[in-house]
Amino acid sequence: MALCRSLNSPFHRASPLFRNCPSKLPKFTPISLPSLRSSLSSSAMDTPPEGYRRNVGICLINPSKKIFAASRLDIPDAWQMPQGGIDENEDPRNAVIRELEEETGVTSADIVAEAPFWLTYDFPPEVRQKLKLQWGSDWKGQAQKWFLLKFNGKDEEVNLLGNGTEKPEFGQWSWMSPQEIVNHAVDFKKPVYEQVMKAFSPYLE
Repeated sequence: MALCRSLNSPFHRASPLFRNCPSKLPKFTPISLPSLRSSLSSSAMDTPPEGYRRNVGICLINPSKKIFAASRLDIPDAWQMPQGGIDENEDPRNAVIRELEEETGVTSADIVAEAPFWLTYDFPPEVRQKLKLQWGSDWKGQAQKWFLLKFNGKDEEVNLLGNGTEKPEFGQWSWMSPQEIVNHAVDFKKPVYEQVMKAFSPYLE
């Protein structure tokens, strides 16, 4: 796994840990993938399954085509890509930009591709009960619309305190390969992550 950055140990330019890191990463070359957009003209036009909370998933890649992942503060061994609920009447594309900044502080990113389908996962019973108390709603699980975003900034931009509007969710972060992303996900999210990696594979190769 790539070197982890911690919420409790801010990433500084002067840190000896990063003196040997390359100052310039390979140039990112966009790849045309019309099939991802062919079935929908707008992500808000299709409908997620009933009983599932509407959610966006964010596959953020750097110029080396590594994917951003972070460990949860409440479950340190659980690593995931950023994600978050879609507000009422909010377009998923707007939700992606908002959630990315709220959870990672990142604003230097562009949407490159969108999965043309909703991916769902069910909450395990104990997780469903916990979230029912937290949200006040009893959802079966989450229906996610996934987006691939290209990170145009520098690693120093990442701030796990987010933009200060929401409670921090993550403790550490790292750039990972697609297989590492799947391997480090909690079991009930692995099938979705495998499908996300497959959908965006032309951008990750």
